[in-house]
Amino acid sequence: MKKLLLLVSILTITLNLVAQEELVYQKPPKEILDLADFERAPTLLMDSKRTKMIFQYRNTYKTLADLSEKEMRLAGLRINSVTNISSTITYVNNLKYKLINEPDAKQVEGLPADAKISNVSWSPDETKIAFTNTTATGVELWYMEFATGKAVRLTDANLNANLGNPYTWFRDNGSFLVRVLPADKPALVDAKAAIPTGPTVSVSEKGAKAQNRTYQDLLQNATDEANFEALVTSELYKVDLSGNKTLWKGKDMYSGETFSPDGTYILINTIHRPYSYIVPINRFPVMTNIYDTEGKLVSKFNDSPLREVLPKGFMATSTGKRGISWRADKPSTLYWVEALDGGDPETKVDYRDELFELSAPFTAQPVSLAKTINRYGGIVWGNETIAILYDNWWNTRNVKTYLFNPSDPKQQPAILSDRNYQDVYSDPGSFDTKRNEYGRYVLNLDGNKAYLIGEGYTEKGQFPFVDELDLKTKLSKRLYQSNYTDKKLDIISIIDAKRGEYLVRMQSATEYPNYYILNTMKRIAPVAITHFDNPFKSIANVYKEVIKYKRPDGVELTGTLYLPAGYDMQKKEKLPLVMWAYPTEYKDKSSAGQNTTNPNEFVYPYYGSPIYWVMRGYAILDDAAFPIVGEGDAEPNDTFISQLVANAKAAIDAVDSMGYVDRTRVAVGGHSYGAFMTANLLTHSDLFAAGIARSGAYNRTLTPFGFQAEERNYWEAPDVYNAMSPFMHVDKMKTPMLLVHGGDDNNSGTHTMQSERYFNALKGFGAPVRLVILPKESHGYAAKESVLHLLWEQDQWLEKYVKNKK
Repeated sequence: MKKLLLLVSILTITLNLVAQEELVYQKPPKEILDLADFERAPTLLMDSKRTKMIFQYRNTYKTLADLSEKEMRLAGLRINSVTNISSTITYVNNLKYKLINEPDAKQVEGLPADAKISNVSWSPDETKIAFTNTTATGVELWYMEFATGKAVRLTDANLNANLGNPYTWFRDNGSFLVRVLPADKPALVDAKAAIPTGPTVSVSEKGAKAQNRTYQDLLQNATDEANFEALVTSELYKVDLSGNKTLWKGKDMYSGETFSPDGTYILINTIHRPYSYIVPINRFPVMTNIYDTEGKLVSKFNDSPLREVLPKGFMATSTGKRGISWRADKPSTLYWVEALDGGDPETKVDYRDELFELSAPFTAQPVSLAKTINRYGGIVWGNETIAILYDNWWNTRNVKTYLFNPSDPKQQPAILSDRNYQDVYSDPGSFDTKRNEYGRYVLNLDGNKAYLIGEGYTEKGQFPFVDELDLKTKLSKRLYQSNYTDKKLDIISIIDAKRGEYLVRMQSATEYPNYYILNTMKRIAPVAITHFDNPFKSIANVYKEVIKYKRPDGVELTGTLYLPAGYDMQKKEKLPLVMWAYPTEYKDKSSAGQNTTNPNEFVYPYYGSPIYWVMRGYAILDDAAFPIVGEGDAEPNDTFISQLVANAKAAIDAVDSMGYVDRTRVAVGGHSYGAFMTANLLTHSDLFAAGIARSGAYNRTLTPFGFQAEERNYWEAPDVYNAMSPFMHVDKMKTPMLLVHGGDDNNSGTHTMQSERYFNALKGFGAPVRLVILPKESHGYAAKESVLHLLWEQDQWLEKYVKNKK
């Protein structure tokens, strides 16, 4: 008996040793490391006249030390409770500047050492920029005169940036309205160490259906509520360019401050009780008041209640005023929309939403401006008689664009376009805007003519364009269309339509994206205004091709194929293949089959890319099209599995028919919903040698009130939920799968537990699976140590189970 017990103990210890690996962070092979360890190019901020340029530099990755700073997770927020700013923010570490006609950017002088810059913005007159800097103890406000290039600190490190940008420019260009932490801010309480005074009780009233998504980082108890209030409570101060500050408004939970275009009034939002334990902060009650520039209350304008209970469906919304904002083309006029269907998409009505406005002094009755057939989707103001209105309806993928006259609500809005927004070939483009005298962006108008910038996707490729639209005749004239076939061109904005001058970005598969001034009237080459270098020269000679193929049901598909540099196209050695994809739902096959991949797009191997493995002797099929189509009354997910497999088989068949790959050595991978796809493909097909699934959700009963593009709840479509859940079919999964998940995933529905529970179930059935939890990481991975280790893990997996498959 003693020998038996000893044997059991030895076996138990042995099994435990095998179950986990004591592993320090690893680095991938040199071919991959050289690509991953690069210096990131700066991002560009320009003024509205396109004459001034600010270059913002940042580190390529964060560090684990960054991710390990003290953090509190409350009401859907992740906050650094020491510095009082979002713990997920990405900082800029340096600023340079120049005029567009100057050859080189100059260093901004006086920046703090070890700068952590964020919230960069132009002053109303665009002669200065302001920004925040985060120190070890808090957030400061700084500004820079563009003419001198000297940065100056204005405040101590006591700003409250827990709800976003803590400052707003006054219209005088010389002062700010700033959220400051109260001097008597209460100490935060450790919720785990606090002794509870009673149980946590939540209540559901009969008939009040709160069918909400699976949110994370929510409030859980009274201690959380107290900490939340302590973290988001501020005082508002007026701070001038000399650093002088005056208390402007006392303590409250300020969540937004917006000046009227003329600077006369300020719209201020404040959060108030009751809070919720089932929805995040953006559904909490909000009071909206109007003040003058001295802080005197002008109007208690609106009080939006807690929104725990909403009708079912993606197009459901709240009743009452929503989207309250200042009209961009008038001095001080508010506008908003209200639902005409009670916010319930199941209610049959002729019009879903109504648009209202109210001008200062905000004492008259609101004026109805227009009604929308679908749910309100946005507005671009023009002038007194011209505005553009959008609506959309998710279930039909319909989007409408209206032209209406704000000065005459009796005029029926004219529908300019009525289309399926997934039909990219029919996209008329987006209206160009320009900065007006108030510093707000309005329609770029020349009399009754407006301008549209289009991405220009067609069956033959992508050819961006600029159209001139006559708003009286509704007829358009093409002013310019790109004819580049060896480069990808993006039209950023119109500088001067009459002179044919545009700000564009250009790139090719081997040329890093840079900005240019393009003049279509003059026969000269575009003039470069940035000169960012290609940090990935080692893959410059990799073969790249966008391939087209079809599913058996006729749906056209595309993918971007990469082959190693020097690959012999005549000999055609059979390579292992890595396929990477992400499913997308459609309501018609025509839209699903449209090509939005440009072969001239720069090859950028970001942390999650499979491109690295072209350097290890693999063929890569990146961004393989995986449409899931449900036409008419059918829902896409009703046939999710069969369509997944059909997409995958069509892709492998296509590359195999070209003679490049060994179809017995194919891996599939994806992130988030792509991981969900991967797990299902390995479970329901025998097409793959291995798979990589990162940060996915595998048990849809844990997201019972909808996920991704699924509107139905679990009880309405249990067969669909169960069929789509790889967790429910672990007994069928026999293919090697690498599961990776951030240890602190904050994405709705992809809690880290999803991978942990899935791994345990797979292990229970003896599946060949490895689970890697990256500590401190969220839904995407940020720390350099994590990213390099991830690449090592993926390389090890592919080498063992794909390239060198036994």
